[in-house]
Amino acid sequence: MPLSAEEIRKLQAKAQQLRCDMVDVTVWAGGAHIGGSLSMADVLTALYYHYLEVRPEEPDWPERDRFVLSKGHGGLGLSCVLADKGYFDKELLKEFNHFKSPFGMHLDGNKVRGVDASTGSLGHGLSMALGMSMGARFQKQAWRTYCMLGDGECDEGSVWEAAMAASHFKADTLTAFVDRNHMMIDGLTEDIMSLEPLAEKWTAFGWQVREVDGHDFAQIGEAIEGAQATQGAPTVIICQTVKGKGVDFMEAQVKWHYGSIDSELAAKAKASIMAGGNAGGAAAPATGGAS
Repeated sequence: MPLSAEEIRKLQAKAQQLRCDMVDVTVWAGGAHIGGSLSMADVLTALYYHYLEVRPEEPDWPERDRFVLSKGHGGLGLSCVLADKGYFDKELLKEFNHFKSPFGMHLDGNKVRGVDASTGSLGHGLSMALGMSMGARFQKQAWRTYCMLGDGECDEGSVWEAAMAASHFKADTLTAFVDRNHMMIDGLTEDIMSLEPLAEKWTAFGWQVREVDGHDFAQIGEAIEGAQATQGAPTVIICQTVKGKGVDFMEAQVKWHYGSIDSELAAKAKASIMAGGNAGGAAAPATGGAS
């Protein structure tokens, strides 16, 4: 069932709050991968606040849906969501990435409640997600598996090995998202190693492909519901997003792949988020190289 106008309004408000939380944690940590956390914030919000069947009070509930953050450097974003959902006390995030904190820059599933897979080495997450999806089939369980990939991560050969296997095994309870913000640590994806035609590549590997504005909750919701209804093939949702979405001075700036902010910049960032940031959706990146 399509998201209602009221549901979309609530998700938009929640995404704003979560983006502000990400800014706070970046300050407390002394720096974080904030650009890519902000770009995937709306997809995470849609999943965790509407579609995922999970129980924060029972994080190991056997019948829960699984989520794998393959772009593990986005742990800043996921940790803010998990804290807000009640998996653990938000106060713990004040020690994010500090000495002896359970929260490293890449989240450890053995230390952080609600994390289904320890990730960080790019390219591994989709394989793990496929294994989880197949596990549900073998155990005759109905839970679904979702995996978030970075677009730069799609340069990794292991992503395509997993994609080929998922299609072969008709893993239709597996849904992958590509956070297509067009940027990676060294610059624009199309300058470093061109991904296009990305949708056609996934199609050629036997996946059902949906392309959406990754900041439009109606489109995100429609794509997730379409994936849930698909039989006989896995689904990939290519989400056109903006790096640093919501913070005007970070948007579409590769230098904010990882960055540090002080209290003054944090105040400006949160003011931008609450004002609506970039009023548009997922804009195309600037042309040319980036550093």
